[in-house]
Amino acid sequence: MSLLYDESQQAIATESRRVLEAKVASETLLPLLEKKGEFHATYWDTAREQGWTALALPEAYGGIGLGLVDLGLLAHQIGRSLAGAPFLTGSFGAARAILDHGDEALKQAWLPKLASGEAIGAVGFAEGQTVLGTTLKLEGGALTGTKPSVVGALKADVAVVLANEGGEAVLAVAALDGVERHLVDSFDNSRCYADLVFAGTTATVIARGQAAMDAALNNLALQSVVTAHEQTGGAEALMERARDYACTRKAFGQPIGAFQAVKHRIAEMYGLVELARASAIHAAGMEGTPQFLTAAAAARIQGTETYDTASRDCIQLHGGIGATWEAGIHLHMRRARSLAIEQGNLYFWEDVLTAQLAGEGK
Repeated sequence: MSLLYDESQQAIATESRRVLEAKVASETLLPLLEKKGEFHATYWDTAREQGWTALALPEAYGGIGLGLVDLGLLAHQIGRSLAGAPFLTGSFGAARAILDHGDEALKQAWLPKLASGEAIGAVGFAEGQTVLGTTLKLEGGALTGTKPSVVGALKADVAVVLANEGGEAVLAVAALDGVERHLVDSFDNSRCYADLVFAGTTATVIARGQAAMDAALNNLALQSVVTAHEQTGGAEALMERARDYACTRKAFGQPIGAFQAVKHRIAEMYGLVELARASAIHAAGMEGTPQFLTAAAAARIQGTETYDTASRDCIQLHGGIGATWEAGIHLHMRRARSLAIEQGNLYFWEDVLTAQLAGEGK
């Protein structure tokens, strides 16, 4: 596939960047770190107004009918701006699970609402250190138990969860009306993590057995490609900020960027960003092919390592000012650490990639 964007895709990137730069500023994001259960409402209102919630959903259900590549472009710009709400990825994941595996009644009930942003979706698969956990019980069409630390669950209206029915894994969709939610206080509270406590909550099964596990893994891969783009966008913004600072901050009568130790580190950041960008674009373009899971795992690993490295190095290159609250670089550090564990941590995706490569080599 080509790693080049066409004119319409470039327009999506340009316009979304313009809008986000006008709507999102670190001054509005910093207070969210000290508030529990709050997100950047201005960003989310903008996302709905701009139709971003409908971008990668079919026109038949109120979507715009574009694909993962286009959503990735938008996620890249969101990563650059540090937009403080996780709902775009979560709603996309929930919508795709319903679209790929639900019946027509379920699609009609939820997809138009998710496309318009009227409803917010969440995906709850992980349980502690287990990325695809099934200890949540489903009996008689009702869920009982807890899904811990679900991204965006504090504000979500519907969730797609992995559960267990009679010893068999099931993928189920549940409306969250009346579901008890326990806020999880984190170092990036704008992510709205919450434990979902189900107590006889009605749910609709959309996949069973190994098909449910395969569907869950594929759904995680779809979300992870979006997240890889977001990570790449954040790393790119940090690289540019480090470059600009190195060109203006002076020591011993010259810009610090003239020193090899500084310029080489920024050059390394540039190389990592471009590798992450290429991996994310490649993975998005491979959707629907047998190689998609391999490409998604590689993009996820590259994006995580790139964002982590860029956030650490940018703070170090800024010296003492980089560690201050006012500089706001820690916003990226916090977001990098949050994204690193959402949709499965680095070790999980390394195992997935290893298994995929071993299978392809047989």
